[in-house]
Amino acid sequence: MPSITIKRLRKAYKVYEREAGVLAAVRSLVRRKTREIVAVDDVSFEVEPGEVVGFLGPNGAGKTTTLKMLAGLLYPTAGEISVLGHCPWKREKAFLSQITMVMGQRSQLIWDIPAIDSFELNRAIYRIPLPTYRDVLDTLTDLLELGPLLQKPVRTLSLGERMKCEIAAALLHRPQVLFLDEPTIGLDVTMQRRIRSFIGEYNQRFGASVLLTSHYMADVEALCKRIIVIHHGIILFDGDLTSLVERFSPHKKIVVSLDTLNGYDLQAYGNVVEHSDEGRVVFQVPKDEVARVTGKLLADLPILDVTIEDPPIESVIEQVFAQEVIV
Repeated sequence: MPSITIKRLRKAYKVYEREAGVLAAVRSLVRRKTREIVAVDDVSFEVEPGEVVGFLGPNGAGKTTTLKMLAGLLYPTAGEISVLGHCPWKREKAFLSQITMVMGQRSQLIWDIPAIDSFELNRAIYRIPLPTYRDVLDTLTDLLELGPLLQKPVRTLSLGERMKCEIAAALLHRPQVLFLDEPTIGLDVTMQRRIRSFIGEYNQRFGASVLLTSHYMADVEALCKRIIVIHHGIILFDGDLTSLVERFSPHKKIVVSLDTLNGYDLQAYGNVVEHSDEGRVVFQVPKDEVARVTGKLLADLPILDVTIEDPPIESVIEQVFAQEVIV
């Protein structure tokens, strides 16, 4: 049985509008103009137990709205949702005790007290038995390196330290479904790597299903074999990350470092997309031509170094957004 099932989910908002000026303000007291904004439109997908799925899209695509409906924070306009066999907006105790939602721009820790006191509050809210709480806290402390942080007031923690404590607080009840909305936003590269590593470790240890939104493609590439791309509330792609790259990226880059650029017609080997006076040249070549072109470059040119690269996943995702068709 899938951990998450969504069928034809839709969420629309009614927005009031009026023109500028006093007269328009007076008219709006009698008759107000409204406009419907569709945040999520006919979305359907499933997430299996233990699966980590990347949920991608630009700002305003409908990602957070979908996560909030899955967590029971918003009521859908239409459609069906099942999370671990529960209807989210009924907010049943059995449902709430098995899910968690971490939002990178929202805090659940109390600002002026140590993080450990907020953890104790969560233990009381979820009625976690003391031996279980201590066991889970020891595990999280070890995985996230929380030891020096637990006794400090939250307001004294850096952003990265606070984010680690936020994640620990959200996982004390050992949930089986994680909704992670930009969990690494604003963090430096080192802290992003630690958070990614922890999410992967938690998934492996406890078999939790994870639905992850992130604008950092390194998060997605490290954690997710499958991605769902949403734009204007509509799913454009649902499948393996590898399949997405193969479909929307028919080219590879061949990067060479040359001893000299003088006397060579570089365009004869492929489309030159970048070159520098230091001898670095980047060719864009169709995938089925990479082996032939690489061999010819090595045979003809004074090459010091050569690498073959796939295009950045960011550029592939941008191509999906630009097409705005379901694939």
